[in-house]
Parts: sequence; C-alpha cells; structure tokens
Amino acid sequence: MSVSVRIPTILRTYTGGAAEVSGEGETLRDVLQKLDADFPGIGARIFDETGKIRRFVNVYVGDEDVRFVDNLDTATPSGVQVSIIPAVAGG
Repeated sequence: MSVSVRIPTILRTYTGGAAEVSGEGETLRDVLQKLDADFPGIGARIFDETGKIRRFVNVYVGDEDVRFVDNLDTATPSGVQVSIIPAVAGG
C-alpha cells in the first residue's frame, strides 16, 4: 500500500528537507518502520524506548488521530496521507 507521509519541519533534517515522502505498509507500524529504514534516525524521534509513539508526537492517518483508532495497528489504505505532528507547548 503506497501512502504519503507528511514530515514536520523539525524532522526534515532526516529527509533531506522533504516535507512529504512516500511510504508503504498495510499498517501505520509498517509505514513508520519503513520510514525509519529509508531515513535512519527518524524513528527514534517518533518512537519511545518501548516502541510506542512518543507521548508528544501526534500521528494522523487521514483525518483520524491514531490514538483514538488502532494506534500503530491502524490500517493505511493505498493513497492515504499520514501526518506526523509534534505537540507544541509553551507558556
């Protein structure tokens, strides 16, 4: 399944500046693992030490926040857009 993955500015150093890259996989886990294989190091910014999505990283498949669907097991149908959005905090 071919999908597009939107890369936030803070992670574009891993993708050579690309704001969007192609990904593959039947689930979000597959897509993000391939992303890390294609762009080494980016996975450490997305996954925590236990292999889960970091607390302050939001990931959407289409319009769905994966935390409210199936998390890393969320299906990624062909053509869907995956968006990685780091949380912004401040005061």
